[in-house]
Amino acid sequence: QVQLVESGGGLVQAGGSLRLSCAASGRTFSTYAMGWFRQAPGKEREFVATLSLGGGSAYYGDSVKGRFTISRDNAKKTVYLQMNSLKPEDTAVYYCAADRAYSGKNWYEYDYWGQGTQVTVSS
Repeated sequence: QVQLVESGGGLVQAGGSLRLSCAASGRTFSTYAMGWFRQAPGKEREFVATLSLGGGSAYYGDSVKGRFTISRDNAKKTVYLQMNSLKPEDTAVYYCAADRAYSGKNWYEYDYWGQGTQVTVSS
């Protein structure tokens, strides 16, 4: 199993940047595909980005493509989400997720989740 703890959220003005971190416990972090999702009040959980096991393939949701970058450091057991050119519509709780077999965009396929970190972008 793996436990995930997100950090790095906060309040930022539109056009600004934030970097989210997701620290994992356990010895086998490198065997998990990692993803980021977000959920705004009253909306469904939305796919943001995912990174394959080896970190060689990254995929992004259309709304964040070109602005967000997902990366991982297996030695630190951490996955990151660099968010640039933030917009008010990026406001949401951001969650990281892990799965041993799935690295796609369907949130319900991921087995492990963090508690979430709030990102608020003011206009």
